[in-house]
Amino acid sequence: MSGEVAGEARGSAEAPGAVAGSRGGAHAADGESMHDGAAASGGPGGAGGAVTGSGRGSVGSTADGSGHGTVGSTAGGSGQGMAGGPVKPSGQGTADSTATPSGHETADGMAHPPGHGTAGSTTNPSGHGTAGGTASSTAKPPGHESVKGMAGGGFRVWAVSGMPEVARGDDLAKLIAAAEPGLVDGDVLLVTSKIVSKAEGRVVEASDREAAIDAETVRVVARRGALRIVENRQGLVMAAAGVDASNTPSGTVLLLPEDPDASARTIRDGLRDSLGVDVGVVVTDTFGRPWRAGLTDVAIGAAGVRVLDDLRGGTDAYGNPLSATVVATADELAAAGDLVKGKAAGLPVAVVRGLAHVVAEEHGEGARAMVRHARDDMFRLGTSEAVREAVTQRRTVRAFTDEPVDPGAVRRAVAAAVTAPAPHHTTPWRFVLLESEASRTGLLDAMRDAWIDDLRRDGKSEESIAKRVRRGDVLRNAPYLVVPCLVMDGSHTYGDVRRDAAEREMFVVAAGAGVQNFLVALAGERLGSAWVSSTMFCREVVREVLGLPEDWDPMGAVAVGHPAEEPRPRPDRDAGSFIEVR
Repeated sequence: MSGEVAGEARGSAEAPGAVAGSRGGAHAADGESMHDGAAASGGPGGAGGAVTGSGRGSVGSTADGSGHGTVGSTAGGSGQGMAGGPVKPSGQGTADSTATPSGHETADGMAHPPGHGTAGSTTNPSGHGTAGGTASSTAKPPGHESVKGMAGGGFRVWAVSGMPEVARGDDLAKLIAAAEPGLVDGDVLLVTSKIVSKAEGRVVEASDREAAIDAETVRVVARRGALRIVENRQGLVMAAAGVDASNTPSGTVLLLPEDPDASARTIRDGLRDSLGVDVGVVVTDTFGRPWRAGLTDVAIGAAGVRVLDDLRGGTDAYGNPLSATVVATADELAAAGDLVKGKAAGLPVAVVRGLAHVVAEEHGEGARAMVRHARDDMFRLGTSEAVREAVTQRRTVRAFTDEPVDPGAVRRAVAAAVTAPAPHHTTPWRFVLLESEASRTGLLDAMRDAWIDDLRRDGKSEESIAKRVRRGDVLRNAPYLVVPCLVMDGSHTYGDVRRDAAEREMFVVAAGAGVQNFLVALAGERLGSAWVSSTMFCREVVREVLGLPEDWDPMGAVAVGHPAEEPRPRPDRDAGSFIEVR
């Protein structure tokens, strides 16, 4: 069965006049008409159950010119079944008699197809029920009603039956209009991406699946055996780039639509042309989610839908300020549609009615606006991929913004640094954090003077000296400096030059490993860094200015800050050029 979901009132027959999907009970009592023809019911089968062939009947009312049957009346000319009346030639159900068409659920044995029946109401000229009201001679023609939202903020969602198998070149808007001609302004169409891909010819041979995944992949997020989670060319992070073998003929696989937002715009424009209605369109696909088992549908394309509801700046029910709440409305709509479409029922389109406030006049920015920017993505990579990327993406940054550096981030980087390997189970690392401007300026001024003295002794010209000294600006312009130091605590003394030199080299290697860990961890904190060797050339000066012990050997200095610009691409290096195999 195609099925209907009435939000928070699913499956129960409410009293006559209760609004389907109402969050507050019976919002439209007998004698009160529902707004602009929105149907009322307690679920699939309203109170007493109206008999209709298209689901557009009413209980306790008279039929209008559309000929949809009603309880206690004579049937209209369409031949739709009615309660208490004869069975019509179409074979559609009547009260206490025949089976429901297409397996749709009934109340008291009366046929009630998906989502259009009413309780205690009459039908308007389009055939859509209204709660407790009477037929209006001024109602809009079929397909032209204006839905401004159901009473109490409720909604209804149903799957569209009668959609044919979609082939390349098919006009989806015309197919949907033919299957669901009663669409009204403010409806939202939820269209499975599979039929969009089929209509757009995005079908390839299954034997080419891996090549198709490669072609659709921008970057690999995580890989576990043959499974790849990737970012595809639409900016979506999903398994296998969205290349899917389900709901497509054997031997073929489907690619996602080339531009799902453009596809949604085309469907929306086509429905406006065919039916004269302004609806929202969401193209959906099935995603897995981090931290959660199971799959759900999300929006990958949209037109005429406010895809995000930004509540920041408002307050909650208790008056607390909302500072981070941005609701993914389009994803919520997609998930609601999946409840009635299902995964294997052959129902690729669903309709949500009663949420007209999410529909916009313009096409809008589309679902692309829901893709998180890389800089804001805290989970951009899988664990092993993140480790590799962090190492290879560490870059020397020489220009920084004025944004302050979080001292906590630096301390976390130090914690990563001291996990480096070291000889004899020692801990040969010390990190001096220069967090005050005075400490940075005092050290850099003393180092500059010592360097100038060295260059003058080397016979360099004043012009050459000035040029060389300017190279130290990367440290002077950084908002934060760190001086890593080597200590030889726990080292062995052998008494001969060769072995004592090798012992020190072991500790120097360990110090270098610690510095590398530190730089990589800073990159993980989204901080840029530049390691500069200058403190190694004036260790006595550094120890004196910073008040360090005599056995602390400065091993350069690290400039830390927020990068002012993206680093230039790193030239590729062939690992084979650095390998010898024996």
